[in-house]
Amino acid sequence: MAGFKTTRYGDRHDGVRQFDQIIGTSPALEAVLEKIERVAPTASTVLILGETGTGKELIAKAIHNISPRYDRPFVKVNCAAIPLDLLESELFGHERGAFTGAISQKIGRFELADKGTIFLDEVGDIPLLLQPKLLRVLQEHEFERLGSAQTHRVDVRVLAATHRDLEHMVERNQFRSDLYYRLNVFPVALPPLRARREDIPDLVNCFVDLYSRQMGQRVEHIPEETMLALRSYAWPGNVRELQNLIQRAVILSSDGVLPNPLPSNRLSETVTVMSKSPALREVDRALILQTLEASGWMIGGPEGAAAKLGLKRTTLLYKMKKLGILRPGQSRGTEISMAVFESREPSATW
Repeated sequence: MAGFKTTRYGDRHDGVRQFDQIIGTSPALEAVLEKIERVAPTASTVLILGETGTGKELIAKAIHNISPRYDRPFVKVNCAAIPLDLLESELFGHERGAFTGAISQKIGRFELADKGTIFLDEVGDIPLLLQPKLLRVLQEHEFERLGSAQTHRVDVRVLAATHRDLEHMVERNQFRSDLYYRLNVFPVALPPLRARREDIPDLVNCFVDLYSRQMGQRVEHIPEETMLALRSYAWPGNVRELQNLIQRAVILSSDGVLPNPLPSNRLSETVTVMSKSPALREVDRALILQTLEASGWMIGGPEGAAAKLGLKRTTLLYKMKKLGILRPGQSRGTEISMAVFESREPSATW
């Protein structure tokens, strides 16, 4: 998911149209929005690539919304969610009696999207046997319903999305090369959330506002250490994972304060930042400092910084030494020795 708010506004009828439900101002996201603005006015097929949870459907909807077809149907199909033996009927329709259980005529999604846009989500899951028929409708704009010899023509703009590596699937004969090249006219690669950490505070505030209103909860304060933890986490599930965790945090909030929704086993990941870039090391350092200050510089114990970060006491001490974090009033010449790091004796302070 890309976000849950608009970043640009305008009147549809003046040619400046908004991007629905997208939030963020990071360079990575801005580069995507610029590509969307360029391709949306055309009739070109767009292949949206990205990890699960990055917002591929939102991007497809945004392309449709700022295209000349914005007032026509936007029909979406999750190709991975429909049983393989029913997918052809879903896409192209069928006549009564075409197969067992076909008790009436069915209009397929391509016909429903005529003059509009069809969004084929998880297009990499379309079976090989069905791919020639999809290729035909992309190239010739025509098809037959199951059980019929009558050819139907449609004017449909196709947007497709996948988290799979289609090029690799082509090499392994799991996806037709001609279909891949026909889909890959204009690729748009969505960045994972960890590549646009600058957008996390805006996303968090947006989701907090959304779920607070939905649930009638009052959330007035997000602790700085909580926000730093959220910014430092790797987010393998991307914006969808962030959205779900913020929903949980709003449910658990009390006294108007948003708790840190990251479980302890994930908190440890926030201080083991996957990238070694100086910017993320600073986020790492700031998170530890904030947690130390919030715990009164207590290292061990159930209320100590190590427990709040989901780390062993010795691991936290090691990270503090590595990041050059000193207790107020301590000089570098009196840094704690490595013997302390190896100690297993519990201690509330050092």
